[in-house]
Amino acid sequence: MREITIATVQMKPAMGEPEDNLVKMSDFVSKIASQQKVDLIVFPELVTSGYEMGVRFTELAQRVPGPTVNLMSQRAAEFGVYIAFGMATKEKVESVLFNSAVMVGPEGEMLGSYNKVHLRGEERMAFREGFRFPVFETEVGAIGLMLGWDLAFPEVARSLSLDGAELLCVLANWETSQMEEWRTYVRARAYENALYVAASNRVGEDVTLNFGGESMIVGPRGKIFASLADEKDPESGEPREGYCVARIDLDDVRKCREEYQTLQARQPTTYRTIVKRY
Repeated sequence: MREITIATVQMKPAMGEPEDNLVKMSDFVSKIASQQKVDLIVFPELVTSGYEMGVRFTELAQRVPGPTVNLMSQRAAEFGVYIAFGMATKEKVESVLFNSAVMVGPEGEMLGSYNKVHLRGEERMAFREGFRFPVFETEVGAIGLMLGWDLAFPEVARSLSLDGAELLCVLANWETSQMEEWRTYVRARAYENALYVAASNRVGEDVTLNFGGESMIVGPRGKIFASLADEKDPESGEPREGYCVARIDLDDVRKCREEYQTLQARQPTTYRTIVKRY
């Protein structure tokens, strides 16, 4: 057995206040790791800044590594945990920005980052598209990162699974009006690829958008191991901040793939149309 413990956090970032958001993230890490031994904590997309920042992303974006990554690396080392979180990043050319997911490790090391490939709506005005899907080999397993709308494209999860991913971390800003999509996509990606999905979606409002939470951890046969679907404010009914934790066995990935032949029975030579542009 290869058992690990995962936590997914749903948080309401303060718009344009990275210092406040980092304090809140640190508090979540401390609370979660103090209550149980945990191997991985997953935060939402753009959790350090908020989503609808427009031109302000230029001033909020940081290089990787940089102050934000260094701080989260310290927290990871302090509690001996892997942490995945979303932030706006920039290259050496100041005007080139990415919507990124960053992963840091339990010894304070930065494992790497992923730049979102499928940008949606106004994201296209702020960020440049990424072009690859890295898989991070860690002591707790092979992990792939996805951001927001990537979830709607089955090719992303399939590419990561074919490159060895056993666990997908989905960092999202998924809107309240589209939560049926969210629930369906998260379980579908787990089913299709016979792997675990740790999905972290934010809550709260920005300028015009409202976000629906329902962070969850799903197994390779679609079983929901933990969920925040019922984490709602008793008065307003709106989803609220919180986290869910699950103990999973990554050996189940291999067992499911062997039993159901999800990847082995593919016929790639017949799929040429998939790579054609629309």
